[in-house]
Amino acid sequence: MASKLTGGDLQIITRIAVFRGLKAETVAHMIAPATAISVRARESIVRQDEPATAFFIVVSGWVKLYRSNRAGDEAVIEIMSRGGSFAEAAALTGHRYLATAEAVTEGRVARIPADHLVRCIRANPDISVPMIASICQHMHHLVQRVEQLKAQSGVQRLAEFLASLAIADQGSCAVVLPYDKALIAGELGLTPESLSRAFAKLRSIGVTVDATQVAVRDVARLRKLATDGRSAVRGKLQAVR
Repeated sequence: MASKLTGGDLQIITRIAVFRGLKAETVAHMIAPATAISVRARESIVRQDEPATAFFIVVSGWVKLYRSNRAGDEAVIEIMSRGGSFAEAAALTGHRYLATAEAVTEGRVARIPADHLVRCIRANPDISVPMIASICQHMHHLVQRVEQLKAQSGVQRLAEFLASLAIADQGSCAVVLPYDKALIAGELGLTPESLSRAFAKLRSIGVTVDATQVAVRDVARLRKLATDGRSAVRGKLQAVR
């Protein structure tokens, strides 16, 4: 269901990379026709290969971006939360959406029409600078994903994921898994069975899991495990950037 943006929505939207460095009145004009869409868990926001009519900003909840093949197999590209944006490139070029965006949880997303965005850029080309920067951020994320899949084992990928949730840099901590394990497995390029085996292997360094609660005995050791052996692949990837 679409509705007007609230004051809280605007506080989140106006701080994202797409609008960074722009004057307040410019941002206000860009988001003037925007609407907020309330979504349910597992509800599709856009579908792969549909014509791009807007780009979106996550206001609350979690959103999964994925591609699927004819057999129905999914490849998770990214899972984003509040302040994440997607479909900027498709909206700018008028091409089709490259991926399906699906709500992982209940939430809200802001929808900004593509035709309005293009008109704004034609009237004020300076707007394109932060827009391009945002698209580059997405590209950087994809490069990091390739590095992760090429350079890390499944156990290391899980270790890095858990370390990213930890508040502390060292010592012990407890973290809560933000979404279900099947989705975590997809994000990490693992099967659910491989994820379970990875959790089991992490017990040797003091990581225990109980449903959605994970206890980490030594955060620094977990971070070290995640980064071991990545330098060679990182160097190759940087050489082609």
